[in-house]
Formats: sequence, structure tokens, C-alpha cells
Amino acid sequence: MIRAALAPLPLLLALAGCTTDGGGTRPESAPHPAQTPRQEAVTTRILDRTAADKLLQNAGVTLQWIDWNTRGTANARNDAGLIRLTASQASAAGPGRLWLDGRVTEVGADYFIFSGTIRITDTPDPGRKCDATRNDWRFAVTQNRPYWRLRTFEWCDGLTDYIDIYKPATGG
Repeated sequence: MIRAALAPLPLLLALAGCTTDGGGTRPESAPHPAQTPRQEAVTTRILDRTAADKLLQNAGVTLQWIDWNTRGTANARNDAGLIRLTASQASAAGPGRLWLDGRVTEVGADYFIFSGTIRITDTPDPGRKCDATRNDWRFAVTQNRPYWRLRTFEWCDGLTDYIDIYKPATGG
């Protein structure tokens, strides 16, 4: 009876010796995947230099709820190979605001990918607040228009938001 109970013991001892460090703990040099920090894009992937130059020289931003005709500012700047983008538009007739802040991770011939925060407040209705941070905001030129439009239209509360970043007037 004792012999039958001890029969699996050599097998269990052999399995215990199969760990790489003998104790089953993770080595210090390999942090748990959940503890590994996400790496920010070091540079913007530029697939079309002309489009990237147009983005860097853009002519402003609009949100249709605020004003089509009076553009806000969009500051795209090259920070050691990484295009950073900050944009805002404020309503002259009320509290409505648009704000973007982040980085451009990729620029193609007719699109760019924005990684950052978009915030809309008090427009088209007072008290409305939309605020989201994503890594995959896609802005694209369609039908040969003079701007890149955010292709995620109903990202907040079901209303369709047209956020446009305009190409420069010359060579647009």
C-alpha cells in the first residue's frame, strides 16, 4: 500500500526539476507583459512626403457645429521625425469648443492616422461633452476635397461630427 502511494513520487520530482530557475519564478529581466509599458511611436511613418508636407503646412480646422467659414488653428509640427498635432476651434457665438492633441503615426497619399485625444464641448447643444483618446483616428481626403476629414463620424453620442483639417491653399 505504501509502495503504491509512493509510485508517482519520482515522476513528480522529475517534473519539478523542469523549471528554468528551479523555483518557478519569473526572472527579474523579464517583466510580466501587463507591466511592460507601451512604446509611443518614435517617428511618423511617412508613405507620401508631399502629403506630410501639406499636413505640416495645413490651413486650419473646422467642426461643422461651430463654423464652416471661420477656421480654428491646427498646429502640426515635426518633432525629431514625429509629427505632433494640436488643433482647436472656438465658437464666436457661444461656448462651443473643439480640441485635438496627439501625434500622427502615419501619413499616406490621401490619409493620416492620429493617435491622441479629441474633445468637443457645448456644441451643437449646451452641456454636450465628447472626449475620447484613441490610437486609430483616421482622417482622409475623399472626392478630391481640400481637407482631411475624420472618418469616425459618430464616435461619441450618435451625432455626426465633421472634423476637417484643411490642406494649404497653395498646391492644395
